[in-house]
Amino acid sequence: MKSKSNCAQNPNCNIMIFRPTKEEFNDFDKYIAYMESQGAHRAGLAKVIPPKEWRARQSYDNISNILIATPLQQVVSGKAGVFTQYHKKKKAMTVGQYRHLANSKKYRTPPHLSFEDLERKYWKNRLYESPIYGADVSGSLFDGKTQHWNVGHLGTIQDLLEQECGIVIEGVNTPYLYFGMWKTTFAWHTEDMDLYSINYLHFGQPKTWYAVPPEHGRRLEHLAKELFPGSSQGCQAFLRHKVALISPTVLKENGIPFGRMTQEAGEFMVTFPYGYHAGFNHGFNCAEAINFATPRWIDYGKVATQCSCGEARVSFSMDAFVRILQPERYELWKRGQDQAVVDHTETMGSTSQELTPGRAIQAPRKTRGLRDLRLRQVSHCLLPIATGSKIPCSYRQQSDAIVDEFQKPHPAPGSQPMRGLSSGHYTSTGRRGLGRRHSELGVQECINEAPVKRRLPAGRVDISLNPDLLSESVIEDLIVKPVPVSPGPQHPVTASEGGLTSDP
Repeated sequence: MKSKSNCAQNPNCNIMIFRPTKEEFNDFDKYIAYMESQGAHRAGLAKVIPPKEWRARQSYDNISNILIATPLQQVVSGKAGVFTQYHKKKKAMTVGQYRHLANSKKYRTPPHLSFEDLERKYWKNRLYESPIYGADVSGSLFDGKTQHWNVGHLGTIQDLLEQECGIVIEGVNTPYLYFGMWKTTFAWHTEDMDLYSINYLHFGQPKTWYAVPPEHGRRLEHLAKELFPGSSQGCQAFLRHKVALISPTVLKENGIPFGRMTQEAGEFMVTFPYGYHAGFNHGFNCAEAINFATPRWIDYGKVATQCSCGEARVSFSMDAFVRILQPERYELWKRGQDQAVVDHTETMGSTSQELTPGRAIQAPRKTRGLRDLRLRQVSHCLLPIATGSKIPCSYRQQSDAIVDEFQKPHPAPGSQPMRGLSSGHYTSTGRRGLGRRHSELGVQECINEAPVKRRLPAGRVDISLNPDLLSESVIEDLIVKPVPVSPGPQHPVTASEGGLTSDP
């Protein structure tokens, strides 16, 4: 697998598809570097189809009792391809009950001739009916024996966040599950701290993605400010609120380059630093996602924009990454004199200091799987903050919030965990989803010698399934106030649908 030192590859920023061999699939970091050597990062999004011998899990037959603590009904307002999306909390339901709801006459996928036909129906009918998303369910469906590309155990440099700072942010360095139905949507955004992300579609109907190349990200931000002037005035980085939907037609009319790609069950999607993306689900499905990092990301993390209004702030100190992986720039960075400029076309290079055995990335903590998932009440979360100070790691204590793609769950009073099938307890825990963060409550230092992990209070009480839960699950529980918004191997294949395209 040969890797080029600089990237003249993929000048048109097409979304690329990769089909690694079994041997190539064994080294995650090396294959991501290969993808970038081919220019995949220039599109902001790429698809990876695993070798046929690989399996994430042998069977999904025993997941029906997993609890979705806070399903979110996605309500949309707007017109002409420019929409605002907010969420209504719904009663808890199991995956089995959610599947039944997703396949019901009200919510099921409409008849269609092709993916393109379904995409037209999505944008034409987005204002009608409000689908329910089972988003940000903390846990993993990967088999514990799955060694390669197990999203809970990628072993990238992002693991320094916990090892050096003792910080665990659910959905960032622990995986989230997403149970979708027809028309459930993720709005335009980049990842927290402009990290990479990886999304695996375990089973079910496809997911359509849109992506704007990182080198054109500022153009999308400028357009969004024009389309949502109220939000722009209220927050410098309001797209981090993840409520803004802009259709392919509007992007095309305004000259914004973008690509589209459909992800099917058994496929991975990788997003790259500062790659804006959005999309929707074709029907009932289940995906698992997490963030990760490479040395190339460090300069992105240093300059990542943050929500200025406090509605959607998820950030952490870059100290450990710069100190360990860019030691020659550490003192300059601490003084605020590190003037590195991000080059969106640059590929992943070697770090200035390789990790020695003493600094080697350790095996990540065990990810909660089906056997040990627990429902945990979310109260006040310790949230890391970005800092250039001499304090190696710090984080602020904030209460629950809607921070990322979807809203944090707040289990109803008295809600309890559910006993699963033979595989043990299932959980749905706190999220960092789209929502509101309250005022900051204080600062706590992280001591390297005794790492303090951001753990949420845990509890477990076994109960029986409530046969009335399904009927209760569609009763509105609470309206969430929306953020104010105005109207190589085997050679990568560039899919025709994945290029920079016009509206279908």
